[in-house]
Parts: sequence; structure tokens; C-alpha cells
Amino acid sequence: MAGGPTDREDKVSLETTEEILQSMEVGMTFRDYSGRISSMDFHKTSNFLVTASDDESIRLYDVANATCLKTINSKKYGVDLVSFTSHPTTVIYSSKNGWDESLRLLSLHDNKYLWYFKGHRDRVVSLSLCYRKEYFISGSLDRTVLLWDQRAEKCQGLLRVQGRPATAYDEQGLVFAIAFGGYIRMFDARYFDKGPFEIFSVGGDVSDANSVKFSNDGRLVLLTTKDGHIHVLDSSRGTHLSTYNVQPVSSSSTLEASFSPEGMFVISGSGDGSVYAWSVRSGKEVASWMSTDTEPPMIKWAPGSLMFVTGSSELSFWIPDLSKLAAYVGRK
Repeated sequence: MAGGPTDREDKVSLETTEEILQSMEVGMTFRDYSGRISSMDFHKTSNFLVTASDDESIRLYDVANATCLKTINSKKYGVDLVSFTSHPTTVIYSSKNGWDESLRLLSLHDNKYLWYFKGHRDRVVSLSLCYRKEYFISGSLDRTVLLWDQRAEKCQGLLRVQGRPATAYDEQGLVFAIAFGGYIRMFDARYFDKGPFEIFSVGGDVSDANSVKFSNDGRLVLLTTKDGHIHVLDSSRGTHLSTYNVQPVSSSSTLEASFSPEGMFVISGSGDGSVYAWSVRSGKEVASWMSTDTEPPMIKWAPGSLMFVTGSSELSFWIPDLSKLAAYVGRK
């Protein structure tokens, strides 16, 4: 008897969130980009969003007021990946000029470089920051993963991989994951030099790893691959929970997916430009939004919010349609 009410409450909560997802629509769009958005990141504790674009711009947004606060051009180096540090106006970004693969610590407040991180010899394709500490990791097509301290120019560690790597820290900064070649390797951040403490298979999918992400509570991990697969696993046991399938992406594109804040749903782009949402618990698709685009959008769920953003040749903020939700509440 004790478990009954909780089970019913969970079911109601799940259904309510599905209704919210199904009601999502574009609330605001910024169309002033002259290239595709290649990366986006929300700050963990502020209302800021940062984007990087093929038009060589880095843009800072106030999410609460849906305004662009600043645009910084990186014409000399280009820009590909961008991530916030713990400070809301400081970012680390990778270049896209083909001749300098350094990472740069940039103050958005006064447009000044605070540090350069040199070590990679080919394009950086993965960048993950540890928000609780001053550490970050980067993965490159030179088949290395480098571990960094933001306070030091030289890398603090080097791991060699056998393919295109995708990297991610968990929320606590205690564990990081490196995915390539059909496996996700889990490392203790303190003893990474001892090798992975767990290696999880993703069921024979050996296509290029695109992105790896932990859920906010650290219990789940997902991996997207070039062939259009999104694998969700238990991060402690490696148990395979679900695989969602979308259209494959080209070698020049990245398939990105994101957990909802409570980890109950996954949203993802697709090689045909569409966006999909699935329930982690049931493994079923719960919502989809078709597109006429021909490349997958970047996609990020806002921390602790009923909103996600997509980035293609424009930036879109997706929010619930309150009129649809009101009708749902009325039926209840």
C-alpha cells in the first residue's frame, strides 16, 4: 500500500510533462545570423546563453528578457565550440581557422583574452567544463583528449583515443566520460591516469561519436552518433535503457541531444532538421516538430526551466503554449 500513491503521483507527473512537451512552440526567434550556429551553452546559475556561429561571432543573450546583450567577432581565429566557465561572462572557445587549434579563455565583459590553451594539432570536436572546479577537457580529431586547469596554460593530462572523441563531465565533476568506437569509457577525474574504471558498450554502434551527456543527477548518460542513434544508459552499471533513431548526419554536422532538467525526457535534433522528444521511462516518442532544414539543429534544454533552444541558421526559444496547457488542466 505504501508504494501506491507514489506510483500514481509519478504517473501523473510523467503525463503532465508529456503534455507540456507536446505543447511546446517557438516563442522567440533571432534571425540575424549569417551562418549556422555551431555551439550553444547555458550558464548554470544565471540567465545567460552563449552561442557560436559559422559567421565567426560569439553572442551573449539574456534569456529572461529574450535579448542579445553582446556580439563579439572572432574573425582572426573563427569560432566553433563555446562553453561558459563558472563566471557568467567568461567563456572558453575553440577556433575554426584550420591553422591554430588553441583554445581561448575570453572575457565577454571587455572582449579580452585571459589565457590560451595550446596542445591540440587538429580541430577540437568536444569541449566540456567542470562547473564546480576550474577544470575542463577537450577532444580533438588528432585523437587525443586533453585535461586542463583554467589557471595553467599547459594541459594537466593527455589520453590517446582510437577515433573521434566525445567528452563530458558529470554534474559533480567527479567523473568524466570519453566515447568513441562504440563504447563509453568512464574515468575517475582524480585518477584518470589509471585508465577507465568502467567501459560500457552501446550495442555495436561504431559510427563516429558526436556528443555525450550526463543527466543533471548523474544517473544517466547519453551518446549520439553520426548514424543517427541516441543511446541512453545507466551511468553506474552501463545498463542499456533505450536507443532512439533519427536521420543520420553528415560528417560536417553534429547530432546533439539533451536531457530535460529532471532527466525524464530526451530531446534531439535529426539529420533532416527535425526535433524529437522521447520518454526515458517508456522509450517512446512523445513529441516531434518537423522542419524544412537539411541539417540537425544544435539543441539545449535550459537548466531548471520549461524551455529549450535550437540553433541552426537562426536561434529559437521553445516554450509551452499556455492555452493548450489550460485546456489540458480543464480536462483533468
